[in-house]
Amino acid sequence: MPEASTAGGSGGSGAPRSLAEALRARDDAALSALLHARPDLLGPVPGDVTQLATRAGTRASVVRALERLDRFTLQTAEALAVAPDPCPYPVLESLLTGEEGTTGEDNGARAALPRALGTLRDQALVWGDDDRLRLVRTARELLAPSAQRPSPTGLGPTVAEATSGMSPTRIQEIVAAAGLPATHDPVSAVSALTGLFTDPERMSALLDEAPAEAHQVLGRLVWGPPYGEVTPNPTAPVRWLRDRGLLLPATARTVVLPREVALHLRGGLAHRDTAPVAPPVTAHREHRPQLVDANAAGQALAALSTVEELVKSWEHAAPLVLRAGGLAVRDLKRAAATLDTSEPSAAFWIELAYAAGLLAGDGEADERYAPTPAFDDWCELPPAERWSALVTAWLPATRTSGLVGEQDAKGRTLSALGPDLDRSAAPEVRRRVLELLAALPEGGSPDTEAVLDRLAWERPVRGASDLRTRLARWALTEAEVLGVTGRGALSGPGRALLAHEDPAPLLAPLLPEPVDHVLLQADLTAVAPGPLRRPLGDTLAVLADVESKGGATVYRFTPGSVRRALDAGHAAADLHAFLKEHSRTPVPQPLAYLIDDVARRHGHLRVGAASSYVRCDDDAMLGEILADKRSAGLGLRRLAPTVLAAQTEPTSLLEGLRAMGYAPAAESLTGDVLVARADAHRAPARSAPVPVPDGPPVPDATLLAAAVRAIRAGDLAATAIRKEPAPSTGAPGELPRTSAAETLATVQAAALTGSAVWIGYVNADGAASQRVIAPVRVEGGFVTGYDHTADEVRTYALHRITGVAELAEDQV
Repeated sequence: MPEASTAGGSGGSGAPRSLAEALRARDDAALSALLHARPDLLGPVPGDVTQLATRAGTRASVVRALERLDRFTLQTAEALAVAPDPCPYPVLESLLTGEEGTTGEDNGARAALPRALGTLRDQALVWGDDDRLRLVRTARELLAPSAQRPSPTGLGPTVAEATSGMSPTRIQEIVAAAGLPATHDPVSAVSALTGLFTDPERMSALLDEAPAEAHQVLGRLVWGPPYGEVTPNPTAPVRWLRDRGLLLPATARTVVLPREVALHLRGGLAHRDTAPVAPPVTAHREHRPQLVDANAAGQALAALSTVEELVKSWEHAAPLVLRAGGLAVRDLKRAAATLDTSEPSAAFWIELAYAAGLLAGDGEADERYAPTPAFDDWCELPPAERWSALVTAWLPATRTSGLVGEQDAKGRTLSALGPDLDRSAAPEVRRRVLELLAALPEGGSPDTEAVLDRLAWERPVRGASDLRTRLARWALTEAEVLGVTGRGALSGPGRALLAHEDPAPLLAPLLPEPVDHVLLQADLTAVAPGPLRRPLGDTLAVLADVESKGGATVYRFTPGSVRRALDAGHAAADLHAFLKEHSRTPVPQPLAYLIDDVARRHGHLRVGAASSYVRCDDDAMLGEILADKRSAGLGLRRLAPTVLAAQTEPTSLLEGLRAMGYAPAAESLTGDVLVARADAHRAPARSAPVPVPDGPPVPDATLLAAAVRAIRAGDLAATAIRKEPAPSTGAPGELPRTSAAETLATVQAAALTGSAVWIGYVNADGAASQRVIAPVRVEGGFVTGYDHTADEVRTYALHRITGVAELAEDQV
């Protein structure tokens, strides 16, 4: 039977007898607060308060509500689950604070209890007055102790529950051994035993008679778990406890400590440790805000450089998409080597670029991951706006890169960009971590463990999962490498991000202006004293390899990097002119010689498609290649003095010859040199992945107001008092069924008098409903009137009205 329709004992003339009555007595603001705290109750909007109460008591909804309680509020609910039903407020208070004089100093539980109880009431998990508090039935079933599901309190079943299957003779033996008079039935015997265990004086006297070893047995069970194994011939202390009911049999080989006995031994406490006050998060270190922002700006620049380098590396060698989706381990390792970082870090940058829409699958039959057109647009933005695009994609993202490399429930390894990486709690944890940092003074950085303790108190984990703790650690690390925080403290741009503002205007003044020059060194390196402007940076990235990053980036020129620039279509003269134009120092002679030497040899060999071939005007060089043992894997054979055929693809042949120290160039079918462009491969335009929500979205004020209005109107229709119908028109409490003539006459009369009527209506989909309407016009087989249930004017077909009744004089 749904809890919404059950009635408990009345604690007074105005005491609610059910959850539905308690909800009906709330004002609109309280109902709105309930729906805001538990948005799953709005799917769909309940028809009336009874439906709302029934839905609030369903298992799925109660589980979700319990998971969002803080530790002390959850402990309060757990205490109610082991308390009498209904439970007076003083009894609940004693379960959380202990019996007077037994627990030492108050830890704040007494002062925090009204807040916790108010939260439970606001969320419809507890109802009733203070003298008759009731935990909703589903929550009691979830939190009450059982053999299959131990309670966090560590308490066991009550005496009545533990003796439910015991023979009457055995119960009488326990009663007699405990020094109680015999009773005539098992119920009164169990009641007498319960009364003994809940009487502090008599219970203390009984325990004073127990052997010392018996107290040790009780001490091992008192804080849980309350179950213990026994042998067929238990020791004397265990027999003494079992004979007097201080231990009761649970199975043939286990005994259990009754709840009443445990509470006496605990001094009335339901929990060993209560946590009424949230652990504080204080500034562990303090830094100047300017230093924090400067450090964060440096991290932001490094993040932009890393993402750009990653995505550009996939322009030339786009990795394949696995059959099951995601990135292969070897490709993740290759990305980590490219970025000179660890694999978990590489997975984070890959997932970030994916979340920002800069990477996607190209959709081809042999699908590969490649940059999207959005990447080109992103590269053209100012640095601050590029960073803003990254962090605004990071904050609400549910894809969790920290899980890459772990296994799912089926033992499959989770891959970067693959399925099953979404964790709906990630955005909430990420935002909450930043909120805790924002609550500190500017420049203050907390101790990581203090943040984790606070999060664990706000959302205590039930079970073995430590996902929220791991998400929090990852959030702190990711915020630091992105520049949302600096030296562990929230930066100015980070505060703007948290406040749903554009962080770019705050970051822009902190970033150095892009420079248009480099400093060439004699050791074949170039130093960029700051971020380079776009054309200069793009060309230099082709001409040289990045050797180190930081405040200044060091590029190194190598034969391979120069050849790469020649492959991209640059002539040697172009490279000399480029370096002379953009260097603040003279072009070193070794660098000029390197360019000229590579250019002299570049294109001497030509590779085309036969499967592939090599041609060269110098037949001696081709003979040298054939004689080289390293060319054995290329499958070369001479077709003509100046032509070699190969069994490998042109791309593999080019790589093989370059590995041997040659500088071949690819050529087209017409014999022209093929120029490799850096932006050759792009995936089609794709939208960024949509975060997976954690349950239904939080409703806004407009939706809440409309939902409360609909619930009130539906409640009015369901509870309106009608005039008594004729004896034969329907069963008591049901909407009477009326003939078409009676229906027409009643609504016409209501339209003339301006009164309201109660109708039963079946719409075109066959859904039946009850509505209160005030007819204003009846014509053409339709009645038009103000519908109090929908709070608007509507028109209804008369032939779909199943019955009609006038309302009592004091009703709408």
